[in-house]
Amino acid sequence: MSAIFSVTGPIFALIALGYAVRRGGVFGPSDLRALGRYVVMLALPALIFRAVAGREFGTLVDPAYLAAYLVGSLTTFGLFWTVAVRSGRTGGGPTFEAMGAACANSGFFGYPILLLALPSIADRVLALNMIVENVVLIPLILVLAEASRGGRAWGWTIASVARNPLILALVTGLVLTALRIPVPVLVSQAVEIIARSSAAVSLIVIGGALVDVPRAARSARVLWVAAGKLVAHPLAVGVVFALLWFAGVALDPAMVRAGVLMAAMPVMGVYPVLAAQYGEGAPAAMVMLATTVGGFVTIAGLLLVLGPP
Repeated sequence: MSAIFSVTGPIFALIALGYAVRRGGVFGPSDLRALGRYVVMLALPALIFRAVAGREFGTLVDPAYLAAYLVGSLTTFGLFWTVAVRSGRTGGGPTFEAMGAACANSGFFGYPILLLALPSIADRVLALNMIVENVVLIPLILVLAEASRGGRAWGWTIASVARNPLILALVTGLVLTALRIPVPVLVSQAVEIIARSSAAVSLIVIGGALVDVPRAARSARVLWVAAGKLVAHPLAVGVVFALLWFAGVALDPAMVRAGVLMAAMPVMGVYPVLAAQYGEGAPAAMVMLATTVGGFVTIAGLLLVLGPP
């Protein structure tokens, strides 16, 4: 148990620190937005670029992991979207309930956890998750959200994805790797310094953001979606891994642990911001709070079940 707390303890301590400095007025909302923008625009892209650039191309590709994480995420998304539609939810409700259950906070939350639990593959897993989330899940969510209010999202979505710093960093790193172009030492050292800052800053941003979560929301739906994120999503990914194993696919046990663990992370940080644009900001913020607080228990429990790498 002490080993598990040594992984989760520092993570939630930094979240608590972020909450304290925001509650105490050391940081205001604009400060947190600036820090969050720094992570999204610089630190995470640097982290992803570092994860892929200069490596053997074959070591970056893990079809089993991509298949398990993608199919598990889409299955969870489809289940919660269908339930929301059949229960009478309209507008952007079904889309963002499904997003809350199926989109994990890989960069702000998952990577710091993996850095402590499975450090040897943390960079690689983050890069693979970014492919699933930024190339498949986020575009799907944007298209469905626009469709819910009669908009045409395809052109805008493609342009938005193409300009995403995370995608640009991923593509640049993959191109350099495929062409075997070495990264200059000066550049790699600068990228390394920026990348190392992503974990601490992102967790402080999450903690500070919890101060501003609205107190009123539909609690039953919040708990339903939070349970989906913390329980159903990792279960779905784990089931797909099990099916691949039964089918005779060779699996790396560490990658299986990482995939299930990443799926168990709280909902991604951009979730309430994106949901607010479609009138779902308050329940989305409450889901973020519920999954962050509940994750303290569920992630520790999952680490206990998964055992050592």
